[in-house]
Amino acid sequence: MSIYVGNLSYEVKEDDLRQVFAEYGTVKNVQLPIDRETGRVRGFGFVEMESDAQEEAAIRKDPLGQASSLLKKVFGSIGK
Repeated sequence: MSIYVGNLSYEVKEDDLRQVFAEYGTVKNVQLPIDRETGRVRGFGFVEMESDAQEEAAIRKDPLGQASSLLKKVFGSIGK
């Protein structure tokens, strides 16, 4: 299972998502799809935790998508 994280700044990097989700456990994989036309992040990503329990904990602790809101605040509207 992967956690969908939306509404991300175009400036977000994989390490940024790893850092935010490390609070919930060990991050196994991060994917940030890249737009073929522009070469920049498409504004969403997927985070896979080491265990299903950690993924569920991250979803439970972040039901309103505060992780993506936090990343949005950190990077603002840079690149948009």
